[in-house]
Amino acid sequence: MITYYDDRSVQVTSTAVRVDGRSFPLAEISMVWHRRGSRSWRVLAGRGAIGAALAGPLVAAVLGVGLAVVLHRSPTVTVAIVGASVLVGLGVGPLADFLFEHLDRSYARGSRQLEMWARWRGQPVRLLCTGDALRFGQIYRAVQRAMDGGQAPPRRQKAIGSSGNSPRPRSRP
Repeated sequence: MITYYDDRSVQVTSTAVRVDGRSFPLAEISMVWHRRGSRSWRVLAGRGAIGAALAGPLVAAVLGVGLAVVLHRSPTVTVAIVGASVLVGLGVGPLADFLFEHLDRSYARGSRQLEMWARWRGQPVRLLCTGDALRFGQIYRAVQRAMDGGQAPPRRQKAIGSSGNSPRPRSRP
């Protein structure tokens, strides 16, 4: 038995797909497909909030520098306003890595509910429903490999060299 995917709630093997304690033998599954749900506005709003958190201090810094130039105050006051604005702008630096990581994870998880369906014993059955796009893709690909018998289409490999031929020694000047 070959295991293609295994986590707490889903296991895909060469004999069956097990989801939340239910087992679906591959021999009884005739077709597998997927559906995408509507977008989650909560996820999109979260991405917008992260973008605002990244851009806010930079916008404040630019506005502070602009204010310092427009006010025409003494050089000491102008330098103080510009210095404070630059410090506010630099404040986003330490947070940027943290915020970009959360933004990246948000895109990896996706913004839609994804469902995997199968025709099992002649009836459509929903095998999986998740909002995690990365995990869904891994499971869906594992089911595809299991349904195909684990065999990838044969690829013809080229030998070393750009034309597929064995390399020949070159004469060098």
